[in-house]
Amino acid sequence: MVIIRPARVVCLCFVMVSLILSPLAQVRPRGRGEVGSGQTRPSIRLVVGIVIDQFRYDYLTRFEDQFVEGGFRRFLQRGANFTDNNYLHTPTYTAPGHATFMSGTTPALNGIVGNEWYDRATGREVSSVSDSKVRQLGGREGATGASPHRLIGSTIGDQLKLVTQGRAKVVGVSLKDRSAILPAGKRPNGAYWYDGNTGNFVSSTWYFGELPAWVRGFNRDHHSDKYFDRTWERLLPEAAYGRSAGDDNDYEGKDHLFPHSLRGKDEKPGPSFYGRFQASPFANDHLADLALAAIENEGLGKDEVPDLLTVSFSSNDLVGHAFGPHSQEVQDITLRTDRTIARLFEQIDRKVGLQHVLFALTADHGVAPVPEQVKALGYGGRVGGSEVRRVIDKALDARYGDEEWILSTGNGNVYFDLEVIARKKVDVGTAETIAAAAVLGVPGIAACFTRSQIVTGQTPATRLAQSVVLGFHPERNGNLVVVTEPFYLVGGSSGTSHGTPYSYDTHVPLLLLGPGVRPGWYSQSSSPADIAPTIAALLGLNPPSNRTGRILGEALLGFR
Repeated sequence: MVIIRPARVVCLCFVMVSLILSPLAQVRPRGRGEVGSGQTRPSIRLVVGIVIDQFRYDYLTRFEDQFVEGGFRRFLQRGANFTDNNYLHTPTYTAPGHATFMSGTTPALNGIVGNEWYDRATGREVSSVSDSKVRQLGGREGATGASPHRLIGSTIGDQLKLVTQGRAKVVGVSLKDRSAILPAGKRPNGAYWYDGNTGNFVSSTWYFGELPAWVRGFNRDHHSDKYFDRTWERLLPEAAYGRSAGDDNDYEGKDHLFPHSLRGKDEKPGPSFYGRFQASPFANDHLADLALAAIENEGLGKDEVPDLLTVSFSSNDLVGHAFGPHSQEVQDITLRTDRTIARLFEQIDRKVGLQHVLFALTADHGVAPVPEQVKALGYGGRVGGSEVRRVIDKALDARYGDEEWILSTGNGNVYFDLEVIARKKVDVGTAETIAAAAVLGVPGIAACFTRSQIVTGQTPATRLAQSVVLGFHPERNGNLVVVTEPFYLVGGSSGTSHGTPYSYDTHVPLLLLGPGVRPGWYSQSSSPADIAPTIAALLGLNPPSNRTGRILGEALLGFR
């Protein structure tokens, strides 16, 4: 007899459903659905995957008239722009978005259910890329490293490595470790992220025994210390920011007025300065310099074997959290990111030739308006950070007696202490139902789904419920998944965040440009999970192992 654990059954069910729904799982007439039918496959030597952290789709339309010709406008005028592109899963956080980007699937299958989550096996919270078995290279001596070991399944980079017998080169860069690591896949040539203790770009022993010489040289010659005396001023005259909120708003937190000094009160560069530096547009420029150095030193795009470079700009997220999507700071960093993208285009054209480069641009999530800003208009607000835990404890205490019922909360999840549940001889499904009912009584909470509902397929047939299912991995999520009402955030007193299934968090760009791409604006529904299978189709690769996204055939030349 073959015994399958319940969690595995659910995972298998997700896979089977995704295959049934997948366009590739259907039998097609001969000659249909293949890129380049009757044509020569496009000559792609380099794929550049760009993620802009916390970049809502409406930034492209709100600020379009202030873009330069060679940046976002190049995508909008010469590429494919999918105007109804939304993440299908909840939560909409950085790590799940970046994992979706190059795996072509959702957290239910790739396992990246949040930036952090409670790990029952170790009894502690873990991050999506934390790895105690590897060391950091290039940063603080003895620091723990990071790796993609929690990512389930393959990515485009992994598929490239497999089909070329390792000859394809794959590199990921970002300020954030998870944003460099997850899109690059399991065994790239390298992934590099910023260390806020030293101001260096670092990596880990997962990839190699020592930091490559060219990265050490970059840290020496292009160190972020050179920005110490810089001040972030508005790029354009102040009158050009009238479409954004005024600059003096208490809900934006500390240091909310232009200009913003990177030095602050520091007398020399150190962790405090490195934190401010990362939350400035200059860090995006610094990252772009590293990306260009990677192309040059790794020889990306130099031969007929396609290579992959993933670049994730994190500074936009840090600025957005502090100031909100309608701030002058977000408008300014968007305009500056446009100029940075234009510089990338120009330099990549010189190094590789744009006729051989396929670009794909998206974001890992959007962001909600600052609650205090919309509350002034009569809606939205904040839910107390401890309120959900309090009402659950109260409800379960009233039913079963006083206990410490909860091991951990966070990432929109509540994890019960299963030892307490067992000792009290409580049915876990009943405890979940009681707790969920209590949570629904908290103002600002829209829904609370139980693990029992999700793993047995008992969730309602709504888009909100489906987004929770697609974001749920049975071995990593908790006993409850809590979703706020629109425009509500849990905790905090200033600034804003993301993570919900609502359009302000899910609606992000999907832009394609390069060989084999049919220019145009496309209103068909799409998801960032569609990027990986579309790249695979253009390269003639098998798509990543767990992919559930579709090929965006309407935007591909020769795709009929």
